[in-house]
Amino acid sequence: MIAGIGIDIVELHRMRDKIMNTAFIERVLTEKEQHFFQAMRSDKRRVEFLAGRFAAKEAFSKAAGTGIGHLGFKDMEVLPNEKGAPRLRVKGFEQYHIFVSLSHSEAYAVAQVVMEARHDSTSSNPLS
Repeated sequence: MIAGIGIDIVELHRMRDKIMNTAFIERVLTEKEQHFFQAMRSDKRRVEFLAGRFAAKEAFSKAAGTGIGHLGFKDMEVLPNEKGAPRLRVKGFEQYHIFVSLSHSEAYAVAQVVMEARHDSTSSNPLS
């Protein structure tokens, strides 16, 4: 059963200056995400990566019905699975299957998140 859906869009030009802002990167990205970010070969790819992770975390907070504030950016982590597709993990939401889709254009990054209650779980949203 679907427990929540969220979507977020980020203008890439707003993230261009942020890739040089260490404090912003450390606030938004987990240590593992920062490792992938630093490994990017171009600033263009770093902007897309940062914007995609930011959008995914905002989209999840909408799917959870909380917004950023009850959840911190570092409570959420978007890393590639074994095939390279993004996988979103969120502390305190292990009882859900969380699906994330990221996309980029020349001007935007967008993320959509769907939360599905596991069949073996009767738990509700831990933040409600």
